[in-house]
Amino acid sequence: MMDKEKLEQSVISILKTCYDPEIPVDIWELGLIYQIKIDDEGNTYIKMTLTSPNCPVAESLPKEVKEKVKSLKGVNDVYLDLVFEPAWSMDKMSEEAKLELGFL
Repeated sequence: MMDKEKLEQSVISILKTCYDPEIPVDIWELGLIYQIKIDDEGNTYIKMTLTSPNCPVAESLPKEVKEKVKSLKGVNDVYLDLVFEPAWSMDKMSEEAKLELGFL
């Protein structure tokens, strides 16, 4: 039996290596990841958004996220759901991200 909690932590760790090019903070701390679900087979569902629908990395960032998560041991397949509802706002950023960007 795989440890889904441990796998989810690995997914979060790898998400922290993906950055929005316009903001020097990773997508996890920015709050761009809305949900992560992992089933017993290691299929991983990620619901994410972008800082704006016409973000310059609208095509490359989701692809990068999918490839990086799929490279993890224990992950079988990755289903990436790119949504713009609810829209991203600065409220979704972690305290760490706000501090880094000088909002605190």
